[in-house]
Amino acid sequence: MSRKRTLRRALYTLSPWLATIGFFVIWEVGCRVLNVPPFILPTPSAAVAALIQYSDGIWLNASHTMITTLAGFALAVAFGIALGVVVGASPLLYRALNPLLIGFNSIPKVAMVPILVLWFGIGTVPAILTAFLVAFFPITVNVATGIATMEPELRDVLRSLGASKADILLRVGLPRSMPYFFASLKIAITLAFVGAVISETVASNVGIGYLMMSASATFRVPLVFAALLVIAAMGILMYAVAAYFERHFTGWATRSETG
Repeated sequence: MSRKRTLRRALYTLSPWLATIGFFVIWEVGCRVLNVPPFILPTPSAAVAALIQYSDGIWLNASHTMITTLAGFALAVAFGIALGVVVGASPLLYRALNPLLIGFNSIPKVAMVPILVLWFGIGTVPAILTAFLVAFFPITVNVATGIATMEPELRDVLRSLGASKADILLRVGLPRSMPYFFASLKIAITLAFVGAVISETVASNVGIGYLMMSASATFRVPLVFAALLVIAAMGILMYAVAAYFERHFTGWATRSETG
């Protein structure tokens, strides 16, 4: 029984690596067997070769995208928490603002990039704001939901003990919303990367998005895929950081993953 459990834990630990390796092996073999032209779909080895060949330019643009994304994400966290607390604490505001938030989130953010360019010009600011606009919605909704779904019986008990509305919000509502909040961070950080890269492809002269557009214009498709691999790696890294903080601060609300 102990050996079986050890094997299960080892498989659980190695499963992401095995799945990733298997994906790239199938990709590589498929391209070679089917003789797919590199300008349509390069092999992973070609993308890695381009990553090494253009490493200086890739890392320069990747670092800019990372800084831009983190700036937009930080704004989204601050604004999302503040708005989520306000909306979640008031049933009237929750009902009144919910359609507006849903409608705003339904607008394709790529359609807003030209407007941001008109307001702020081409450069870093539109990318930061696009990352912010994409990322704040899940944070706001999850924080508001965590606060708004507090059990009425719990509110009544706290009020009978003399707790004010502010006490209930700060001591119970906010801690109760933390699992929702940290779960939303994992979604928001990946969306922030999407927003930043979208803006860079349209309205920037630096960043991974700009690099991809420049490479595709000159048919350097392996470089495009190398940039995509870098974006994926950065997204996985930031997701892992958010997941770490989720386990650290809300482990009490998380079931064991290994069973």
